[in-house]
Amino acid sequence: MSTYAIGDIQGCYTELQRLLELIQFDPHQDVLWCTGDLVNRGTQSLEVLRFFKDLKQQAIVVLGNHDLHLLAVAHNIKNLKPQDTLLPILNAPDAHELLTWLRYRPLLHHDSQLGFTMIHAGLPPQWDLSHARQYALELEQILQGSTYTHYLDNLYGNKPKIWSDQLTGWERLRFISNCLTRLRYCTAQGSLALKNKQAPFLPENKNDDIQPWFKYYPYDINIVFGHWASLGYYTEQGIYAIDTGCVWGGALTALRLEDKKVFTLPCAGYANPHAL
Repeated sequence: MSTYAIGDIQGCYTELQRLLELIQFDPHQDVLWCTGDLVNRGTQSLEVLRFFKDLKQQAIVVLGNHDLHLLAVAHNIKNLKPQDTLLPILNAPDAHELLTWLRYRPLLHHDSQLGFTMIHAGLPPQWDLSHARQYALELEQILQGSTYTHYLDNLYGNKPKIWSDQLTGWERLRFISNCLTRLRYCTAQGSLALKNKQAPFLPENKNDDIQPWFKYYPYDINIVFGHWASLGYYTEQGIYAIDTGCVWGGALTALRLEDKKVFTLPCAGYANPHAL
């Protein structure tokens, strides 16, 4: 049995199936992790959702920002954007089942046996793994409960920018959500810089005050994450970024967690890279 973590798919079902052929994925024995953003921008989001739902216990998916956006649109909290490709899901006969399944996905998954934690985006420096798991569970309980539409209605916004144990209510949940599904950059003090999306480590993007979140995170665990297509595949001690921008014409990447072997499938892309 092998465990494969795959980066953001975003509706690229055909490419997903080609990658699974490449790694010789066996749905009866192997386990498939996904870093979130199953849907949107690509043309086959409905097929991707159905595929992962049908895998049942052989699939572990954490929620990404595009997945939460789908839930908000489905409940008339947000309008479809011109670049969204979510209508086939909303119009599908099994839409309710798929959306309910999606709503019950975690925000963080930790496997102590494999020694890996999976999130969609990032963690602030104030949280260790124990706190991150606790805060993710807080959000999951709301999202899976009867008041989840109120959470979706209060999901959007960039504030508060910094964590405090005294945060309560929707501000607390919004900060947790922003870290786990949107974070790329922050300061050493943990102030989120959510508007920064560019690729790091380039001279023109150098900023001594704002760094990728993982530059400030204590490396006592292995973290696999997506969300950052402009970063591409990147690894340093304990950090594995695997969103390689399939939908933008990059690649779809799988990381076999047992031996950390990387598999990459070049992709033609569906979406405008300038919208990244």
